[in-house]
Amino acid sequence: MGDKVSDHCGEVHRRLGTLPGDLQDRLDAVKRGPAEAALLLGAVMSVGRGLDLPQVLRRIVESAVVLVDAEYGALGVVGEGTRLTQFLPVGVTGEQREAIGPLPEGHGILGELIRHPEPLRLVELSEHPSSYGFPANHPPMHSFLGVPIRVRDKVFGNLYLTEKRGGRVFDAEDETVLSTLAVAAGVAIENARLYAETRDRQRWQEANSEIVAALLSGADVAHVLQMIVDHSSRILAADLGVLALPAEGKSLRVALASGVDAETHRGLVLPRAGSFAGAALDAGEPITSLDVAHDPRITGGPPRWTGLLGPAVAVPMVTGERTRGVLLLARVRERPAFTDSETAPLLAFAGQAALAMELTERRESAEQIALLEDRDRIARDLHDLAIQRLFATGMTLQSVVRLVEQPQARERLLRAVDDLDETIKIIRSTIFGLRARDSGRAGQGLRARTATTVEQAARTLGFQPSLRMGGLIDTDVPAEIADQVIAVLGEALSNVARHARATTADISLVVGEGAVNLVVSDNGVGMPKHGGLRSGLDNLARRAERLGGEMNVGTSARGGTRLSWRVPLRLS
Repeated sequence: MGDKVSDHCGEVHRRLGTLPGDLQDRLDAVKRGPAEAALLLGAVMSVGRGLDLPQVLRRIVESAVVLVDAEYGALGVVGEGTRLTQFLPVGVTGEQREAIGPLPEGHGILGELIRHPEPLRLVELSEHPSSYGFPANHPPMHSFLGVPIRVRDKVFGNLYLTEKRGGRVFDAEDETVLSTLAVAAGVAIENARLYAETRDRQRWQEANSEIVAALLSGADVAHVLQMIVDHSSRILAADLGVLALPAEGKSLRVALASGVDAETHRGLVLPRAGSFAGAALDAGEPITSLDVAHDPRITGGPPRWTGLLGPAVAVPMVTGERTRGVLLLARVRERPAFTDSETAPLLAFAGQAALAMELTERRESAEQIALLEDRDRIARDLHDLAIQRLFATGMTLQSVVRLVEQPQARERLLRAVDDLDETIKIIRSTIFGLRARDSGRAGQGLRARTATTVEQAARTLGFQPSLRMGGLIDTDVPAEIADQVIAVLGEALSNVARHARATTADISLVVGEGAVNLVVSDNGVGMPKHGGLRSGLDNLARRAERLGGEMNVGTSARGGTRLSWRVPLRLS
């Protein structure tokens, strides 16, 4: 038996030699037998073995309860001021925690230990001046022992133990044991933090490399921004990721949202003043909140924080002197708050989002400039080459007409000259459209919209309608009238597809003599005698009347239906 005790003591001393000197001194000061010393050493070694911080914290409080034979234990992490940002209880069941309600935030006896970080032993909790009592459904607690946990001389949190088993009270030896464990906890917490920082630094570098590669490859900006939100949420273990961009006026638009309650946030327009994201924009630096659902900076906008989420951080996306948006991350309640070491790299990473947007804007501007330059070139070529040659050809034909004696041949030549004149007008109208500098009109002019509408209708019709356009369509037709033209054309082609049973259709859109004239004709069965189309046609007629124009429906030259819709260019 004596040999076993001797061997056990030798093992204890061997393992003690691997610990820091101050921790060895504390363990030597614990006046307990070999079995108790081995238990304490085992707890210290167990605490120092982990590198994942949440697991380390849980192991600390579980070891403390066993070492001093307490019924209940907890570890509170101290945040800003005297508030607890994390509270890990042991000994309380899930049902009891649910019945007690919200976890403590650092008031009463817990706050006393935060304000005065020194060991505190009490025979009766309720007799201390700082005691607030317990909430309803809380287990009865009388004896108390608390010690601070320091990491590099800074208080990280506190260990709280209550109800020593057997109705006993905590003694000085318990205080020494718990203080020794607190020193070991400080070392373990620091190691876990350094490991987490090193691991996260590598993750940020990998994420940055992926973002830069996507930017250089010309990836779509929406895809890059989604990558930034996803990487940030993953690295910082956030449950919700939101990206908000400046909108009209002093407001923000939520462009991206993923994670918990994402649907509640997606697409929202928020006031800059009175929103958490707006507060980050105004601050120009990261801001954090322990409970975003009740943050006093949130005073406006639609309801969006359901209370499921708690800790949050918002970071402005800055490039140069311009702020392009805000990246917001949040965690569910009872999870740890965002720390300074976590938010520091997030600011640089959010800058990647701003860079993505700036590069996209510059690329789009360069593409727009190239497009306009190409349009100018085409317009010059049409004017200097095509029109001049057509004009010369027309003059040649006119001179030949005098030499032709056969009436039919003369008539055909004159028709050819008229066709050339009409072609020249169309080309000139196209030149005006190409040279329009307003990107909105140039990209979405009536001429292009008309062609697009006809192309789309061809899928339903089963054949390609013919399209003839003339006059200054893109330059002379006001936007309001252009919208009505497209609506009427779409309805007219829809009627052809549904009712006409036609195999061909002709569309003419001509601007001239102060009006725009749209004609749609087909070779179908014509208007039904019972007037089944009247409701749709009446709607088209009312559109014309509201603009001071008129609509006529008759029979086309091929026996089908001919619809003529004409309105003046000047709105009354």
